[in-house]
Amino acid sequence: MKDNRKVLMEVKNLKKYFRIDSKRSLKAVDNVSFEIYEGETLGIVGESGCGKTTCGRTCIGVYDKTDGQVLYKGKDVHAMKGSEIKEFTKHVQMIFQDPYSSLDPRLKVHDIIAEGMQIHKLVASKEEEMKVVQDLLKQVGLNPEHASRYVHEFSGGQRQRIGIARALAVNPEFLLCDEPISALDVSVQAQVINLLVKLQKERNLTCMFIAHDLSMVKHISDRVGVMYLGNMVELADSDELYEEPLHPYTKALLSAIPIPDPEVERERQQIRLEGEVPSPVNPPEGCRFCNRCPYATSVCSEKTPAMKEMRDGHFVACHIYDEKK
Repeated sequence: MKDNRKVLMEVKNLKKYFRIDSKRSLKAVDNVSFEIYEGETLGIVGESGCGKTTCGRTCIGVYDKTDGQVLYKGKDVHAMKGSEIKEFTKHVQMIFQDPYSSLDPRLKVHDIIAEGMQIHKLVASKEEEMKVVQDLLKQVGLNPEHASRYVHEFSGGQRQRIGIARALAVNPEFLLCDEPISALDVSVQAQVINLLVKLQKERNLTCMFIAHDLSMVKHISDRVGVMYLGNMVELADSDELYEEPLHPYTKALLSAIPIPDPEVERERQQIRLEGEVPSPVNPPEGCRFCNRCPYATSVCSEKTPAMKEMRDGHFVACHIYDEKK
């Protein structure tokens, strides 16, 4: 039962605004709340610009919050100081979107992977450090000899494996995976995803997996949250979200995923959204999706819908369901 699962990270009414000028702010994340359970992978999906990366980075303290609270094991992430921050960065690591810019080209692979171990004093000798680095390279599907090379000698998929090894070097509990496959060739995306699934199970990692590829998110995630224009609009178990989506935006997203069956693909109806995505600098009043929603009524443009649990563990923020609870 979900009630018995331990909450590792709790996000409460999180806001992250970026100041544009003296009068305007870009509302990248606006009043988002969710929990991440120990040992699970929570997928966060949405169109480009919906705030999912900003949400993830604010959750782990890369960005300062504007308002709200993020608790990791009950401790406020944005109130940590000194040794608390150092300990937090040991437990929480990030895998970046771009394997080309996230690795220092001046360092050899060994030094890239060992840097975290050196900072946190996790190895007693150079010999132990070398062994740990070589073991990590084997775990991510690379050869131990690669430790002496520079990153420019590797392909994008291999570089991302080096990035994964670097994140794992400090034995983290939590991984933020920020679109880790979007910069890779399609041919290697599945390999990296399968590697992450394998490592998550072997190490009992808790993951927050951010992506816009919904089919990949379904494969790796236990639960999935859908974001639109800075808001979380739906959150549910992965299988349930894909089989029975409730929010009109989620339904439209899922209808755009190709089905590898020509007959089914011909028969099904794709939901086409009208209008443009509003600016996060000046979002619409009420529901952010109201100007594109085929079911919108007058209340949608007046009142922001609250997140409601419509089924066990299935939350949705939509006025359609106000009277159905």
